[in-house]
Amino acid sequence: MSIVPAALLLLSAGFPQAGMASSAQDASDTDVLVTANDAANRLTVGVKLGEHGPFPFMIDTGAQNTVIANTLVSRLALISKARAKLISVAGFTTVDTVELDEVVLGRRSFYGLIAPVLLRSDIGADGILGLDSLQDQRVLIDFRKGLMAVGDARTLGGDGGFQIVVTARRKSGQLIMTDATLNGVRVNVVIDTGSDTTLGNRALQLALGRKGRATTPTELRSVTGQSLAAEVGYASDLKLPGATITSVVIAYSDSPTFAYLGLDKKPTLLLGMRELRVFPRVAIDFKTRKILFQLPRTGDPDYFYDVAPMPPAAPTKPAKPAN
Repeated sequence: MSIVPAALLLLSAGFPQAGMASSAQDASDTDVLVTANDAANRLTVGVKLGEHGPFPFMIDTGAQNTVIANTLVSRLALISKARAKLISVAGFTTVDTVELDEVVLGRRSFYGLIAPVLLRSDIGADGILGLDSLQDQRVLIDFRKGLMAVGDARTLGGDGGFQIVVTARRKSGQLIMTDATLNGVRVNVVIDTGSDTTLGNRALQLALGRKGRATTPTELRSVTGQSLAAEVGYASDLKLPGATITSVVIAYSDSPTFAYLGLDKKPTLLLGMRELRVFPRVAIDFKTRKILFQLPRTGDPDYFYDVAPMPPAAPTKPAKPAN
């Protein structure tokens, strides 16, 4: 059973939206954080809540809201503020919320975040770091070194070392790549570091026709404890601008995540960690709407990734003059 916490979002009115938290640090500061992998191969980092911690929080670029585990709420004696409706990959649920006075990520602090409370047994960590703690920053993930850096583009070295730079469009806080194809079908791609599984919608499965057949049933488990039925299929290639990932494993489902993003009628992928790890480094720049990829070096024995640069376009022949 795969854990897929994509698109966690509080829907109750009156709560701050992603990006509304204020930071106490200058934007030029850079935080380098050692990451670890949980049982579902997701990235976690140490996060402090005020003077307490650090605690292992999962990094989820597919989640709008920062989340805290019930065990940590009890440990810190946090008081529930209200009940709120939460949307997850598997549907809607009502949860308790608490206000986090200060969330400390490296040298950055964010204040007054309203966080849903979920069971630690479902999360697999003490919390989830969502987009409300990552907006207007660049998140650099170095899979080879096991590091994540948070800062602005300049202090993180700019775009140097990345062979692929994609400008995405923003939708509900998410960055969506629109210039991609899966088995020749145009597809929207959302980077989801909180999921070990790449999730495709039914519109994509239908557009793929026979190539979208998926006969292996599976069950996707949300961090809310809910489950979602899906079928596993395979695609020969996912072509991004400048690179091709082959042998893509996809779970197809009717997740409400796609409807929330307004993409349930358009072929869409939530690209999970299995596919992201084919790149040595990935950077997600929420401020400039850029997603950057470093290609593995040819012949590097440390990499066994199934990714290749796109061949250059064939030169066009000059048009013949009309008679």
